[in-house]
Amino acid sequence: MDNLKKQTSILSYWTIRYLIIISIGLLVTALTTFWWIKQEAMDNRMQTTGLLAQEIADRSVGPDGNIEVSQNLKALIENRKRFFKLTVEMCVIITNNKGQLLFSMPPLTEEEMQHKLNDELDDVRSPEYKAATASIQTGDTILGKVFVLQSKKTLKHIPQAEIGFFAIMLLFLIILSWLTIYLLSRKLARPILKVATAAGQISSGQYNIAIQANAKEREINELIVSFQEMAGRLKQLEHSRAIMLAGVSHELKTPVTSIKGLIHAVREKVVEGEEADEFLDIALLEAGKLQRMVADLLDYNALAAGVISIRHDRIAAVPLLSEIVYQWFLTQDSDVSEPELTLPDTPLFLRGDPLRVQQIIVNLLNNSVQAKQQGIPLKLTIELHNTGRGTAEIIITDNGKGILAEHRGLIFEAFFRGGYKQSTLRGLGLGLTFSSLLAESMSGSLKLRDHDFQEAGCTFVLTLPLQR
Repeated sequence: MDNLKKQTSILSYWTIRYLIIISIGLLVTALTTFWWIKQEAMDNRMQTTGLLAQEIADRSVGPDGNIEVSQNLKALIENRKRFFKLTVEMCVIITNNKGQLLFSMPPLTEEEMQHKLNDELDDVRSPEYKAATASIQTGDTILGKVFVLQSKKTLKHIPQAEIGFFAIMLLFLIILSWLTIYLLSRKLARPILKVATAAGQISSGQYNIAIQANAKEREINELIVSFQEMAGRLKQLEHSRAIMLAGVSHELKTPVTSIKGLIHAVREKVVEGEEADEFLDIALLEAGKLQRMVADLLDYNALAAGVISIRHDRIAAVPLLSEIVYQWFLTQDSDVSEPELTLPDTPLFLRGDPLRVQQIIVNLLNNSVQAKQQGIPLKLTIELHNTGRGTAEIIITDNGKGILAEHRGLIFEAFFRGGYKQSTLRGLGLGLTFSSLLAESMSGSLKLRDHDFQEAGCTFVLTLPLQR
């Protein structure tokens, strides 16, 4: 596609960008430092020039208190220039208190001096020069002035050797930064590349991956460990999916085969009369089971896709729960005792869909009947109470076969059928999954109470919001 950008490796991508950013940062820092060094050099040289001007002024006072230009002044100036490393372009001017030129180095005429100094003879005329001045005086009497002129260019001058050293240091820092970034990016890219390679293997259906989680960085180590756990979970889910699909296919195929065999027997006159009618009744029962399984599968898919509408009505909890239990008990065999109801004395109003609440409770009660232990009467208790946190709980407890410890975290998984259900009962394993989704769609929840795992019996807690 035209709008897709060309992809590069994470090593190249970050190394180049970090190098550009650091190089720009170092260059800006270098330029700023270079400018500051030049300003400092100019200030330091002006201070040195000022000291030289003051020394010349002190040496220009004779024993009689008048201005006296020493014959050794030129030698002194040259000596100081070498000592302080001052530029050869420096100009020294001595004037009397009337502004007349007494000495200059290099030699200047009055006209040339007037060109260098301003009309007031107290500063330089050209902005490209700076001057250090010192008064020649005896006591409070000013006899004249000393001017030491230097161009700003020479004051800011930095020797080529120092510039070369500075450039070498800058280049060294850039190379060191690049090397550091490269090594760091490579170290970070390696585990990410391993994870990416492993992800490619998973996408192709290979779940047996092994990545060493020995990174010193905590975040990278956690990434690898989490990815391995994810891969293991995907492998388990894929295995479970295959088993569940086989189970669903088997559960749907069994009634179809039975119906086909029963109808075929009647059609071929293998059975006749009352026996044929009995075969047709059994076929109808099998068709009903098949219809319920297909309906469960369709309802689950519809709810998971979010296409089932859920009402949020104001429900009187006590009458609804009593009616649900009454209607359910009417359809049960004689060996099932009536559930024991514990209801609050004060009215309690829920927010939800009455039909969906009935579906959840009936499913839980039917599961309890299926879990009935041989030779032990089934005991069911249902409690309703206000939690005081804006919700109400409907607690359903039975004394059935219970749930195995290894199945506790899987009972709400779609198509899961554990323990006795796999061998004795027909179904798709969608009841608890569908009930849990219904509870969540009403802003509630359906949980298996953790502390009630035991050899026999279990407790489910349906939590629903109260109507404000």
